[in-house]
Amino acid sequence: MPVVTQIQIRRGTAAQWTSSNPTLASGEQGFETDTNKMKIGNGSTAWNSLSYAITGAVGTVTSITAGTGLSGGTITSTGTIAIDTATTADLTTAQTLTNKTLTTPVITNPKITLTYSAKTAAYTAVSGDEGGVFSMNNASSIQFNIPTDATFNFAIGTQFNVFWLTGAGQPTIGAVTSGTTTVISTGATSATPKLRAANSMATALKIAANSWIVIGDIA
Repeated sequence: MPVVTQIQIRRGTAAQWTSSNPTLASGEQGFETDTNKMKIGNGSTAWNSLSYAITGAVGTVTSITAGTGLSGGTITSTGTIAIDTATTADLTTAQTLTNKTLTTPVITNPKITLTYSAKTAAYTAVSGDEGGVFSMNNASSIQFNIPTDATFNFAIGTQFNVFWLTGAGQPTIGAVTSGTTTVISTGATSATPKLRAANSMATALKIAANSWIVIGDIA
């Protein structure tokens, strides 16, 4: 029968190694049976002063100071370290990570263009119309309608700009369902104010759930 050779290295629990604190010979290995960690001696440094050479399981990076300055990250997969909940470092190439401070962006030379839509019949606002400009033009009176929140739940602060382009019909602004959606204004009829004259404009502004105010050149 072939001879089977069994090789065993020095071993013991972490507490036992710490207590005995031996000096391993150069290249001699010492294994902690309860932590799966290993140290390799250099012939002069006692056990407690040696650095671990091998650990038995992927765990947590407690400190990386040489060139990276990372600390406290958890190794989540081969090749990456989770720096925080939103950032990972790719360790496939050499790199240096530095702290970045996010600042409020400054908008320079803004060019804001409002969407314009010409209406020749009654119109009800839909999602996507927010901030738009609507002209109303008809021989008879037509209304710009504001739907209920159940139909289109526009965000508070949403506005629609409506103006009377031409035509004999005097446009109004009002709710599709007045019992559900409240419209207020300084117009003669608060809930359905009229644009005062041709070329006049008013803005419908949402101030609360199912609640709008109309301000501008109204009658």
